[in-house]
Amino acid sequence: MHPFRKAVEDRDTRALEALLADDVVFTSPVAFKPYEGKAITAAILRAVMRVFEDFAYVREIVDVAGRDHAFVFTATVNGKRIHGCDFLHFDDEGRIDDFTVMVRPLSAARALSEAMGAQFDRIAAEAAGAA
Repeated sequence: MHPFRKAVEDRDTRALEALLADDVVFTSPVAFKPYEGKAITAAILRAVMRVFEDFAYVREIVDVAGRDHAFVFTATVNGKRIHGCDFLHFDDEGRIDDFTVMVRPLSAARALSEAMGAQFDRIAAEAAGAA
């Protein structure tokens, strides 16, 4: 099992954060502008773990070189079933330097946006505390 998938499925936030490059760029499915840096990305991922219910990876796709991965998942947010994908790129040191999430359907994306919006103050405080 890939270390990223294991960290997420084990809800091991320390292992997950250790996989992030300092200059990671996180592109959210519900925010216009990407987030830059390890502290904010780790805080966002912890928040996602708080709002997702019934989370499960259902498929993993890897490029031949092993630096690009797509992790297909399902989850529930506020009663809405989400189908999504984490697209990850790994740098030369094996750390995630690009992290993009896409989700569907629109009703679930809206539920995710609302749930993450409610987490925003905590996300900002956690990121500021880690910086």
